[in-house]
Amino acid sequence: MSVREATRLTAPAQVAPAAVNRPRQRLRDGQWWVPWLFLAPALVLFVYFKFIPMAQAIGMSVQEVRPYLGNSWVGGANYAEVLGSDGFRSAAWNTIVLAVGQTFGSMLLGFCLALLVEGQTRKLTFVRSAAFLPVVVPLAVVAELWRIMYHPTGDGLINQVIGLVGLGPSGFINDPHTSLASIAVTGIWRGAPYDMMIFLAGLAGIDRGLYEAATVDGASTRQRILHVTLPGLRPVFAILFVLAAVRGFRTFTEVFLLTNGGPNGSTEVVMTLIYKLGLEQSRLGVGSAGAVLLFAATLVLTVCVQLLRRRRAA
Repeated sequence: MSVREATRLTAPAQVAPAAVNRPRQRLRDGQWWVPWLFLAPALVLFVYFKFIPMAQAIGMSVQEVRPYLGNSWVGGANYAEVLGSDGFRSAAWNTIVLAVGQTFGSMLLGFCLALLVEGQTRKLTFVRSAAFLPVVVPLAVVAELWRIMYHPTGDGLINQVIGLVGLGPSGFINDPHTSLASIAVTGIWRGAPYDMMIFLAGLAGIDRGLYEAATVDGASTRQRILHVTLPGLRPVFAILFVLAAVRGFRTFTEVFLLTNGGPNGSTEVVMTLIYKLGLEQSRLGVGSAGAVLLFAATLVLTVCVQLLRRRRAA
């Protein structure tokens, strides 16, 4: 083989490293701004519709907002009024109960669904798609469907179902004793398919050899779940806990559409209270203070979970 032929054969192998290093070369040549150029439209929308209103809400929380008359500085008076009101404490407790119930309920149901539909067959693909439908359906439609099913008379769909076993009829969202639990069930039904998809992604990352070794050792299905599946899904549980908890703290639409905080304030949550204070009563300063407190609680929860996760990883 001649030298020229050997050069031709080895030339493609020399092009590959150059192609790999081309993006780095572009960054060194001053083209670092190209990715940011593609991100610019989304960043502009985020800044204008999210971050600027957040900064304005923080400023309004320490002011008495008077449209067309000018705002006046009140310091922490808005926070003191929010924290000292019985309505806010009741709404905060309802929010915590609803967030805890929806978080653990949706994670448990999503985990069970993920175990049932894990696989690669076409039938399971169809089942997964059907189970994911509650997530993509607009929340207003979901709330209206559940309102119909929660009809308090004996003709209601759920009352007819529980009547088959001799229970009911129940008032559901019209009864102060069951209204909060009824909203939690709606949230679990809608959030569980989302958790299911994340659990499926986590299950795909678990080594199949661990299951085979456990089966050879005589482990039952329950033992494989406890000693192989759950330890392998620890990072997934941590991520889902944060996402589900934030989703629970920000519950608004289903409460607003199903009960609007009633009956007798039994389902009033922080988000609906903020809406009523800020938009219905035009007390924008007090409503902004409540929103900042909710943001701070969510931020503290997220940071605590991340610190606990890092400590366990270390």
